[in-house]
Amino acid sequence: MKKILIISSGDVGQHFIQRVIDTYTSENIYYVVEMKANSYEGINPARFKFFEFDPTSPYKLANILKMDFFQVFIAMQNRQDVENTIKNIKMLKKHLNIIVIDEWGLEYEDNNVVLINAKDILASKLIDYLPNVPVIAQNVGLGEGEIMEVSVPFGSSFVYKHLGVIEQKNWKIVAIYRNRKLLLPTRRRMIQPNDILLLIGEPHVLKTVYKVIKRELGQFPEPFGTSIYLFIDMNQLDFEDIKHLMKKVLWISQKLSKDLYIRVCNPNDIDALEYIKEFTGDNIYLYVHYDKKSRQEVILQDKNEFHIGLIVVSNKLFSTSEMRKVFYDTHLPVLSLSQKPFETIKDVVLILSDSKDPEKISNTIFDFSEQFDFNIEIYNYLNEHQELKEQVIEHYYNLSTIFSKNIKLYKQEENPVRVLKNKENFLQVVPFSQKILKPTIYSYLSTDSDVMYHFLDEYHQMFIPTADI
Repeated sequence: MKKILIISSGDVGQHFIQRVIDTYTSENIYYVVEMKANSYEGINPARFKFFEFDPTSPYKLANILKMDFFQVFIAMQNRQDVENTIKNIKMLKKHLNIIVIDEWGLEYEDNNVVLINAKDILASKLIDYLPNVPVIAQNVGLGEGEIMEVSVPFGSSFVYKHLGVIEQKNWKIVAIYRNRKLLLPTRRRMIQPNDILLLIGEPHVLKTVYKVIKRELGQFPEPFGTSIYLFIDMNQLDFEDIKHLMKKVLWISQKLSKDLYIRVCNPNDIDALEYIKEFTGDNIYLYVHYDKKSRQEVILQDKNEFHIGLIVVSNKLFSTSEMRKVFYDTHLPVLSLSQKPFETIKDVVLILSDSKDPEKISNTIFDFSEQFDFNIEIYNYLNEHQELKEQVIEHYYNLSTIFSKNIKLYKQEENPVRVLKNKENFLQVVPFSQKILKPTIYSYLSTDSDVMYHFLDEYHQMFIPTADI
């Protein structure tokens, strides 16, 4: 979280502050200093702190500069005020980066002072209206955010992904800039750290894409949501089952340090309800469903109300095709828990299928494996087509460098499902695609490892949505 200081006076400064308030980033905290306080719309109090004093006063400015700021923006209408404010900042924080809106042609030899010439910007915008003159990239389009340039940070979920696996609906990656060279996108082109992506699409979609690219790993269950959701149907679980389920989900909630919301359907066991109530409080909340709403309506409503990022259920509930469809429609990861202990798990297991789906869910796998300190094991069934699998394996090895996390690759002549049934305990990860919705009887006629997931349902399983955005 970066602290940004904005020092403002006059119309340009006010307009700049309002534009900052309206922007879509939530990764900065802004401290705004004005000579005279002004009112703004849509202020997020958690992101903006306002102060009213004269920044040309070294004493007053020194108090706020006790904090460590990433950058200072100066947008003031008086030249002397600007020069004195810069002088005061330099006396207190010599190396602080200062961005200045310059209306007078100021000159500074200090590399930490960046002057934005207001007259040049206005002239550049006017040139856009001249006929037969090419337009530079920053002024192309409607100017409403439909064209965006984004640099990819090292820990981004986009790093080391092939373009072919990134779902681009209502937006496109149209160019990649790497080491000051233009690369045209192809399905097999892989994104690397510090690449600059040129995006085109619907402005509101690009805002979401920007957040996804800039968000670094290590935040699971984000980006799906911020809380854990346990769904219990008492028609399918007895008291002992509920005890085992509660023990596991409480451990998971504590490990992730996330709020836990417990939704109970068909509350027909008073003793079990009383048992669950004992754990409420300290970020654990219980909600009991009494009315006639369907389970689907309840879950979809809870998804938005509780900002759910991970759904936890028993494997008995997930085994019903009706509930798999409900969970699929949430577009959230679903952790299906078996009777085996969860806190003793050491390994996350992925069986490669003949598709790109394992690459689409890779960031989530590394994310929660890092938080739970799980090892990652990949099983490659050699009797199946290998071209796509080799791309996926390359992707996983590249991601392992980001986390400094080793992965084990097992090449199997025998179907890995049979091999894994002899393993004591593990968590299997499965791409949550539409083929998971098929009745399990179809799996007896298939060699697709994803469809055969239910042969391993005595182990814990996590089903991860395959769409990125």
